[in-house]
Amino acid sequence: MIEVEHLSKVYGSTPAIQDVTFAVEPGEILGFLGPNGAGKTTTMRILTGYLPATGGTARVAGFDVHEDSMAVRRRIGYLPETPPLYPDMTVEGFLYFVARLKGVTAAIAPLKSNLP
Repeated sequence: MIEVEHLSKVYGSTPAIQDVTFAVEPGEILGFLGPNGAGKTTTMRILTGYLPATGGTARVAGFDVHEDSMAVRRRIGYLPETPPLYPDMTVEGFLYFVARLKGVTAAIAPLKSNLP
């Protein structure tokens, strides 16, 4: 579950997002649509713990994205528009690499790979 209440982010005197509030229940799918500069990327960066909010609160699976950033990161996947990929890795190798970083065990995600 994702809960966002009165979220805002200001860069200097320029607001990127203002008073954003929404909730996503388990099993629901949410898509962010809007023109460039609408705050979609800023909101996602706050939700995934990569950027602090200026105001408001956001929780993922009950964890505050600011106070419990690592707990949130363990529970959320995010593929930005320009993903930080390594061009010499295969898709399977990249998934294995990310799973290991996030502490996913082989019993949960049995990927086969020739990576060490």
